[in-house]
Amino acid sequence: MHEMSIAQSLVAIIKEEMEKHGLTRLHAVRVCHGRLAALVPDALAFAFEACTLGTPMQGVRLELAEIPIVLRCSQCAQEFSPEQGDLFMPCPACGEGLGHEVLQGKELYLDNIEAE
Repeated sequence: MHEMSIAQSLVAIIKEEMEKHGLTRLHAVRVCHGRLAALVPDALAFAFEACTLGTPMQGVRLELAEIPIVLRCSQCAQEFSPEQGDLFMPCPACGEGLGHEVLQGKELYLDNIEAE
């Protein structure tokens, strides 16, 4: 469960940003993750809650936004997004099923914090 280490890193980054900007009260955190980031959103939410329990961050709203997959076909260079849940991703233009370049969908980053 690497979500626990991700949650710990998020808490450390948030603390650092709040200190840097003189903020004392955190309201919400938004994290963006690609479908290929191997992240289980419910596990990250649980880990984040566990990491903030008993701290001033307890009860903060964690928003998770999924970034869709965008691929470039290895044969015809067509950019496309595979259907939800598909593991086999053939190009809709030429049918090629292998070797596509991933243009989007592996991201994982802290997008925004709401604090005062």
